Amino acid sequence: MRRSGARAMDHELERTLVSLEEIASGERELRAVRHPLGFLCLPLLREGLRGICVHLFEAGNRAEPDASPMHAHSWELRSRVLYGRVANLPVRTRAVPDGEEGATHRVFEVHSHSDGVDEIRPTPLLVRSEPGPARISTGGETYTLPAGEFHATALEGPEPAATLVHGLSVPGRRDLSLGPLDGRPRRTTRRLCDRAQTVHSVHTVLRRIDAQQRA
Repeated sequence: MRRSGARAMDHELERTLVSLEEIASGERELRAVRHPLGFLCLPLLREGLRGICVHLFEAGNRAEPDASPMHAHSWELRSRVLYGRVANLPVRTRAVPDGEEGATHRVFEVHSHSDGVDEIRPTPLLVRSEPGPARISTGGETYTLPAGEFHATALEGPEPAATLVHGLSVPGRRDLSLGPLDGRPRRTTRRLCDRAQTVHSVHTVLRRIDAQQRA
């Protein structure tokens, strides 16, 4: 007998496929978002503290020069790899008191606005960061990240990947990133793709998910 957790994940995937097919057919209007960290995001659901999206990673997509890959979410994350290979690099941090040597980064707060602009604001907190060993997840596997855990996520290898991401916001938490010690306030922008780009990406995702299921 299959476990209830497996059945729940299958149901989630079925619902995701229905949503993607509605976007591909034009039945549902949705635009992909080009994230400053270099991936495409399909925001399928935003309901109170809960959100569901699909993240698309391609080898040719690059992060913006000012976007720090090391960040911590204000929300709990559960991510299922739909296809491909994704690497998560945990980053351990230790606060460094003022006047003490050894700090490698300053902590920044990320304030996101509805128009797609993210304001990156420096805080007084200095830390020493130590990247841990990367955790590789492949098609069909699920990984979780608690709110507040610094990490970097990237495509592993040359083949594209996609993840189904569930987020649950934690009240009182802030989105954070690690930046240079002398970093100044800056802005990044999450840009909307046009409808043709979005539909093309969704068709590609559906085709690759089908290939993954057949493998």
